[in-house]
Amino acid sequence: MVIGYWDLGIGIFYAIINTMEEKLQSQNSEKREGFFLFVWEIIKIAALALIIILPIRYFIAQPFFVKGASMESAFENGDYLIINEVSYRFSEPQRGDVVVFRFPEDPKQFFIKRIIGLPNETVEIRNNKVKIFDEKNPDGSILDESSYLDSNQITEGSLRIKIYENEYFVLGDNRLHSSDSRRWGTLNKDFIIGKTFIRAWPIKEAKYFTPVAYP
Repeated sequence: MVIGYWDLGIGIFYAIINTMEEKLQSQNSEKREGFFLFVWEIIKIAALALIIILPIRYFIAQPFFVKGASMESAFENGDYLIINEVSYRFSEPQRGDVVVFRFPEDPKQFFIKRIIGLPNETVEIRNNKVKIFDEKNPDGSILDESSYLDSNQITEGSLRIKIYENEYFVLGDNRLHSSDSRRWGTLNKDFIIGKTFIRAWPIKEAKYFTPVAYP
């Protein structure tokens, strides 16, 4: 699932331009002076908004909207998400986190997937099941994904992959319609932008996301 973000600075710029055009159409020559005073006030408000919001936008949280079906039914096409960019500066990504990252094969694109395998683990997919091998489970343990996968989901593939330091194995929730680590391999942490924090749109589906609790 490729996702994109709406640039706040560009949005404010176009809002100012549109407002100016509307005012120009509605003002006659006798009121031009008042109009330009109005424009100056708009510019000051926009500048203040940029000073306050841009640091948040670029260093703390980013808005993204979902395109595609690879994370259904947890995330639908058109969902508007706020991504937490701060957490992974102080802690490591956890299994079950839904992360936004730059696609390793084309960093201009943004993907959203769920972290399944962690560094120094081995992930095996067989018979529609995901098995995790680590120090605690050297013989492997089948991952219970019932808390976020629909009951009819099928995890296609037959593979066994070792995850090295600073790497993660990611999958889309809609397994039959997802380009993920089954196709292009593990994800390096350097490509991760952040994890999903809030779904702001649609309003009726607004939600704050908490960590997945595996059985």
